[in-house]
Amino acid sequence: MAYYPRLRDLREDADLTQTELVKLLGMHKTTYTNYEQGKQEPPFELIVKLAKLYNVSIDYIAGLTNKPTPLRKKP
Repeated sequence: MAYYPRLRDLREDADLTQTELVKLLGMHKTTYTNYEQGKQEPPFELIVKLAKLYNVSIDYIAGLTNKPTPLRKKP
């Protein structure tokens, strides 16, 4: 199972509590907590939502790069 160590860091950098984030995402807090703790793998569509929310690349969330490269905005 993949572990996404940056989920917590990104949430905290955005000054969001887990409760605030799960309200934005429309999900249960326990489920999200399991993602942050690596107990459960987050679905790809959630990773995409988080990348958009935090304006970082999916590679950054997955720990494949240390550059949080912002998403490109469409002209």
